[in-house]
Amino acid sequence: QVQLVESGGGSVQAGGSLKLTCAVNGHQYGSRCMAWFRQAPGKEREGIASIYMDSDITYADSVKGRFTISKDNKNTLYLQMNSLSPEDTGIYYCAADLGLAIRTEYWGRCGYDTWGQGTQVTVSS
Repeated sequence: QVQLVESGGGSVQAGGSLKLTCAVNGHQYGSRCMAWFRQAPGKEREGIASIYMDSDITYADSVKGRFTISKDNKNTLYLQMNSLSPEDTGIYYCAADLGLAIRTEYWGRCGYDTWGQGTQVTVSS
C-alpha cells in the first residue's frame, strides 16, 4: 500500500523555523510532481508549494521567500519553513501525483491523487 508519511510538525514561536518531511512509502518510482498544502483553522485547504520534475517550483505568494520546497533522490519531499508567523498555523499535507487514483486537487503544475495524513504546525506570537 502506498503511503505518504509526514513528519516535522510542531509548535514554534513567531520568527522560528521548522522543516517538514514527507516520505513516499510503497511506490518504487516516486512521483514527478509533489506539493505541500495547508489548512488553516476555519479555512479551506490551499496549495503553498509544489515541485515538478525536480526543478520546476511554484510557491504561493503567502510563503514566497520564507519557505523552500525540495526533493531528494529517495522520493522524500521537504519543506523548510523560516520566519514563521501565527498566520502559518495549520495542518500541513503532503500530496503527490502517483497515477493511482482520481486526482482530487490541482495546484502548481499538477493534480494530486495521493495524500498524507497531515502534520500540525502551530506558531505562537
